[in-house]
Amino acid sequence: MNTITKKFKYVDYLWDDSKANTFKKNQVALFLYRSNILGADLRITNYGGGNTSCKTTEKDPLTNEDVEVMWIKGSGGDIGTLTRNGIAGLYTGRLRDLKNVYGGLEDEDRMVGLFNHCIYDLDSKAPSIDTPLHGLLPFAHIDHLHPDALIAVAAAKDSEKVTKEIWGNTMGWVPWQRPGFDLGLQLEKCLNNNPGIRGIVLGSHGLFTWGDTSYECYINSLEVIEMASEYIENKIKKQGNVFGGQKIQSLPKAERLEKASQLMPFLRGLCSSENRMIGHFSDSNVVLEYINSNDLKRLAPMGTSCPDHFLRTKIQPLVLTLDPNEDLSDGAAILKKLEPTFKQYRQEYADYYNTCKKDNSPPMRDTNPVIIIYPGVGMFSFAKNKQTTRVASEFYINAINVMRGAEAITEYTSLPRQEAFDIEYWLLEEAKLQRMPKEQPLSRKVALVTGAGGGIGKAIADKLAAEGATVVLTDINEDRLKEANATYKRDISTYTVCDVTNYKSIKDAYKKACLEFGGVDIIVHSAGLAISKPIEETTDKDWDILQDVLVKGQFELAKVGVEIMRKQNLGGNFISIASKNGLVSGPNNVGYGTAKAAQQHMARLLAAELAPDKIRVNTVNPDGVIVGSKIWEGAWAEGRAKAYGITVEELPAHYAKRNLLNEIIYPEDIANGVFSLVAILKKTTGNIINVDGGMANAFVR
Repeated sequence: MNTITKKFKYVDYLWDDSKANTFKKNQVALFLYRSNILGADLRITNYGGGNTSCKTTEKDPLTNEDVEVMWIKGSGGDIGTLTRNGIAGLYTGRLRDLKNVYGGLEDEDRMVGLFNHCIYDLDSKAPSIDTPLHGLLPFAHIDHLHPDALIAVAAAKDSEKVTKEIWGNTMGWVPWQRPGFDLGLQLEKCLNNNPGIRGIVLGSHGLFTWGDTSYECYINSLEVIEMASEYIENKIKKQGNVFGGQKIQSLPKAERLEKASQLMPFLRGLCSSENRMIGHFSDSNVVLEYINSNDLKRLAPMGTSCPDHFLRTKIQPLVLTLDPNEDLSDGAAILKKLEPTFKQYRQEYADYYNTCKKDNSPPMRDTNPVIIIYPGVGMFSFAKNKQTTRVASEFYINAINVMRGAEAITEYTSLPRQEAFDIEYWLLEEAKLQRMPKEQPLSRKVALVTGAGGGIGKAIADKLAAEGATVVLTDINEDRLKEANATYKRDISTYTVCDVTNYKSIKDAYKKACLEFGGVDIIVHSAGLAISKPIEETTDKDWDILQDVLVKGQFELAKVGVEIMRKQNLGGNFISIASKNGLVSGPNNVGYGTAKAAQQHMARLLAAELAPDKIRVNTVNPDGVIVGSKIWEGAWAEGRAKAYGITVEELPAHYAKRNLLNEIIYPEDIANGVFSLVAILKKTTGNIINVDGGMANAFVR
């Protein structure tokens, strides 16, 4: 590592010379490396925010002449995870020629379409709105970033004066303007009027920095951010407190998490009045300092300043009026307190839309809040999936840092509502939303699966996740859970050890589901074990554990799950993984068969009881799932083989031959049965689906 690491206190120096040297002959690869390490530090820019570029000399495929090409992050990308597939390559000269046809601010949207006429690399990602901002500047390497410290400077009252105070004549400044071709012209003009500057502060927006090499650009960005960060921290030290000091005392950590897990399903239900949402909770020190402060009441309604922030967080948060010590046990009473607050927020958002809309504005979007603040407890966010809601939370934390810094410098200023609206409902932004891929069948759903450490349970979790659900994996074996959870990408899953014979363990599993995702929509009881013995060998212990895991476990799982589903008021699905043995009488099976029959009938009883709540309860009956099933390891397989007078090795063939279709049944087949019940057969409840290849003696009717 370069010794320059010692220079930085407020940003992470991540440049690795040995790694960077491997890209020395490939400037595009080096630009991607620079982008990734900049995006790795959320103080520099958050997910999807900012843009980076480099310019290289390439051969024109038509003239074979040397031409300058600009490589830049494409629309909708993220610099922290940027790859070659996520960038656009454009002729720099053609981009600059667009100045000849630009017709002014009313021509901005048309200019975006003209970027496509500047494409050099035919595999380019769609060029972003920031393309001319980089293309009209002459530098080989450019970073456009959204560091908290810089946006604090940009959003502070007297921002231009503050910029001069921090960097003297070495930094330019341009006032707020919506990104587009004209802003690129303003940056070019600022540079021409201030030759020799190292960067430009964009009012209420962010930072532009540059360099002759990728490394020089990187160091320049870090140094500029470091100077702003140090300036702000010195101001805060002199000031003595932030956000006007503390108004409310936080609950202890354990109490905050308990309170949040209890409240999340209520909030999720209210936020899902138009579209079902997934939740996220944060109670970091940064969050608590802000939400417990005297200035929260003044700052929260002002909204965020940076467009990248409010596009993900909405223009302002909803602040709950609940006391931190509020008793949340009476659901009806809590809803009575929460509903007027949500109604007011929705009305205020509608007023904002109706006041600012234009003749060609897209239709009003979901009026529910994205960010919800509970003083003394924490901050909740709700969006269409876990990644989006987590990123929204991160962006609002960035906004908190911006307010913290701007208030310390002079005074925080936000964008005028009309400017914010013009960004939020920009036709180009709407077009980007319309290009989003169609949501999957189980998108916005949370599934909790017991016995998900392997076998049938893992296959079910895999299927639900593949169809768009976020999944909570539970099992009694933590090692298996960790291994299973590691197979999913970030924001798709979480796991928690759960013993379904223990009520507290079940409660804790649902608490994890609520804290991680906001609640639960699909519950699959797949945890199980199998004991095959004749009656004279079946012990009380055998009987009890079968009843406890399969029957009582299902009862407790349903009881707690239904309580959460009723808080959400969004309906739901409960699936019992039972067995053909609950319908068919066979030898050496009194304990297991009885328990499975109890599971099946309990599901029918629950279906009848929970239908008014739109909670559907159904059963999937596997049979002969030998390959990949955990219960076929050991004594159960031996017992079944003994009952049929064959060897354990002969079991798969035996079970395949005995069903009508002569098919081997796999865990994935059971998962498909579950999926059909929760995503396709939406008007089915109290039903039993046999996934057994066709066993005539197990036909339900």
